[in-house]
Amino acid sequence: MKNSFRLFRVAGIEVSMHVSWFLVLLIEFDWLKGYYSSPVWNLVECLALFSIVLMHEFGHSLACKQTGGKADRIMLWPFGGVAFVQPPQRPGAVLWSIAAGPLVNVALVPVTIWIYRTGYAMGWYVETPNLAKFLSHLVSINIGLLVFNMMPVYPLDGGQILRALLWFVIGRASSLRVATVIGVLGVAGFGVLAFYQQSVWLGLMAFMGLQQCINGFKQAGAISRIEKMPRHAGFKCPNCGEAPLQGDYWVCECGARFDMFATGAVCPQCHKQHERATCPFCTQSGEFHRWVSTP
Repeated sequence: MKNSFRLFRVAGIEVSMHVSWFLVLLIEFDWLKGYYSSPVWNLVECLALFSIVLMHEFGHSLACKQTGGKADRIMLWPFGGVAFVQPPQRPGAVLWSIAAGPLVNVALVPVTIWIYRTGYAMGWYVETPNLAKFLSHLVSINIGLLVFNMMPVYPLDGGQILRALLWFVIGRASSLRVATVIGVLGVAGFGVLAFYQQSVWLGLMAFMGLQQCINGFKQAGAISRIEKMPRHAGFKCPNCGEAPLQGDYWVCECGARFDMFATGAVCPQCHKQHERATCPFCTQSGEFHRWVSTP
């Protein structure tokens, strides 16, 4: 979130823009140079791109909230947008939170095509040929973003959807490991294409994608180790359903580390009774009495 500034807040979701987003504006204006008869249409197209990306990210955020997860920030930056979502760690919740973004673009496909065709029927383009160019580009931008995002390359939406589907079959850690390995192959393809086209933009995307794949692979290893650690029987997170780990993983306000589920949520140092417990898996906080599962 560094070097970003706040734009507005809707439905409890704060939208901000990274200062590097203005690079997109410069590139877009340069790419559209001479395409429209007025630079005003260049600005209109940039705003349309901004709107489509923003709707896509709101799809992720609102779907995550629907599953009971946390989603309170969206940031726009040169490579699109980032919705900071924390869905419950269940494959179905993760799948819906990720798939909802591309579904927004799917819904926009018939809408944008209908508007474009209506322009011909109503004769809009006779006096404003720039409008025909703009609406044609609008259709292409939306479809292009949809196709690109649905590529099964982690961390794109397609790669994360693949991971969520694999989660149902091979588990949380293994699904992430497989998705990141496939992602590395896809990123390598981006790298070859960037070299062939001498594209700095594609090269940066390939580099950042590789970083995300490496981080995801490391995370899969950490998840695998955590899954093998002993758990407390009789308790489960009211949000994600995971049983809490055995060990001093909770910290009291007095600074003492303790096992909340071994002491009944009472700090052994200051004897404070804690009313809520934070899950180390989904990071959501819930009332302690709600962690007790039915025997």
